[in-house]
Amino acid sequence: MISRYLAKLSSVGSINDEETCERLRGLIHKQVQICKRSVEVMDAVRHGAQLAIDECQFQFRNRRWNCSTLETMPVFGKVVTQGTREAAFVYAISAASVAFAVTRACSSGELEKCGCDHNVHGVSPEGFQWSGCSDNIAYGVAFSQSFVDVRERSKGQSPSRALMNLHNNEAGRKAILSHMRVECKCHGVSGSCEVKTCWKAMPPFRKVGNAIKEKFDGATEVEQRKVGTTKVLVPRNSQFKPHTDEDLVYLEPSPDFCDHDPRTPGMLGTAGRQCNRTSKAIDGCELMCCGRGFQTEEVEVVDRCSCKFHWCCYVKCKQCRKMVEMHTCR
Repeated sequence: MISRYLAKLSSVGSINDEETCERLRGLIHKQVQICKRSVEVMDAVRHGAQLAIDECQFQFRNRRWNCSTLETMPVFGKVVTQGTREAAFVYAISAASVAFAVTRACSSGELEKCGCDHNVHGVSPEGFQWSGCSDNIAYGVAFSQSFVDVRERSKGQSPSRALMNLHNNEAGRKAILSHMRVECKCHGVSGSCEVKTCWKAMPPFRKVGNAIKEKFDGATEVEQRKVGTTKVLVPRNSQFKPHTDEDLVYLEPSPDFCDHDPRTPGMLGTAGRQCNRTSKAIDGCELMCCGRGFQTEEVEVVDRCSCKFHWCCYVKCKQCRKMVEMHTCR
């Protein structure tokens, strides 16, 4: 599964030869072969792996499970070995991050195998000229599909979990595709827009993360059924409308993540976590601390303050110290 090699890829140095591919822990044979054939692309995959971890931890920073990683394998613990909605998010953000990072490397000229998307050219129906360097999202998505999805298509994976993972991988990539944007530059006398050239660009990855997090909040619980000779995932509750290709799906309910369980790697509990005393949401002390209560202490915080702009061209600030209340779960 992707979580087995995600953090490992993010922590290794530059991947610049076939021997490095052999030494990467967690890859299956077919992934090692892809790595060897596409060594120059693997540094982008490595950057994508770190991007996925950072985005996951940002999106879940105020939740009981905060996407923490472990030194052991799998790096997210047993949380993502189960078919939970948290696993759905990890797979989606991981597949998206690989597509995003590879596409970015194409557009920046880092890769010989790809470059800008030259299929975007000519005059648009709106009347502007397609020009510049359109992001080659097709190449990034194709590489993500071949490298990430191959594990789910290999033997040994349960059919229902493989279907879940493949669906969420694709939903993650579609979060980029559905948020592609048109960027333009005007040309003309005194900045007039007599001529406008435009290109297609990916959204910031934070926007992708936000979109996938929204899908996480509305994820559909599914089960595997046989329709004719094909195995498919359908909503467990027949009253729910069928999920789309852009929705996240999961197979089993999530644990409450309240208590540390040493027998379950990654189940760290919420003791010691900061909480918001005034919030009624999941980051509030009542929910974050699972009813165990919280303790409050005053801590000194150092902030930049009284900042002034000096010509030319820097900002000089003072350091201000203040005491604030910090609340942590018991």
